[in-house]
Amino acid sequence: MIMIRSLAFMAVFYGLSLFWVLWTIAAAPFGTRHVQIAATRWSRFHRRCARVLLGQKVEVVGTLPSEPMLYVLKHESMFEAIDLLCLFDAPMVAAKKELIEIPLWGHAARLYGLIPVERTAGPAAMRALRKAALDGLATGRPICLFPEGTRVPHGTSPELRAGFAGLYMLLKVPVVPIAVNSGRVSPRRTWLKRPGTITYLVGETIPAGLPRAEAEARAHAAINALN
Repeated sequence: MIMIRSLAFMAVFYGLSLFWVLWTIAAAPFGTRHVQIAATRWSRFHRRCARVLLGQKVEVVGTLPSEPMLYVLKHESMFEAIDLLCLFDAPMVAAKKELIEIPLWGHAARLYGLIPVERTAGPAAMRALRKAALDGLATGRPICLFPEGTRVPHGTSPELRAGFAGLYMLLKVPVVPIAVNSGRVSPRRTWLKRPGTITYLVGETIPAGLPRAEAEARAHAAINALN
């Protein structure tokens, strides 16, 4: 049954995602907000597919602030990368630059405002990330970052990448850490997905201006609270 449901999800979600990608691109001449609406509806379509076809439910424990700030999340599967548009209003998400190079989807992502991160660019990458994040915050958009850098297996807690501390110190805004346990039902490196509940656990807000070590320790502990 898990195999059948996973195959059905792949056929429906990935098969129909082309429509949403083309809609997002077609919305560009009508303004940024129309692009954001199209992308958000794609995210909601993904959540419905996960619920109906896979039997995956979503729960949010805690309260998400409404004001734009920096949000850092655990990253265990592609689920939360897409689902962020359901959690927040038009979030700007920092993601590896390779995603921008995907045909059609990458163009739609650029129009939406995904922040490409060139991991090998060093200080230049941080400057570009900071500028994009500041521009987003100025327009009222939350900034989302996966501080461990990539998807990790459920139950593991690698050290945070240096990009988190750099962005925290440069932006000088509060940080909301969020733990996610999606890897329990949608583990990485397999297309088989299981039914169950995916939980977002909202941690205590980390104020701006803390020493780097303290901010990193608090963020690391909070995003791994569901391990």
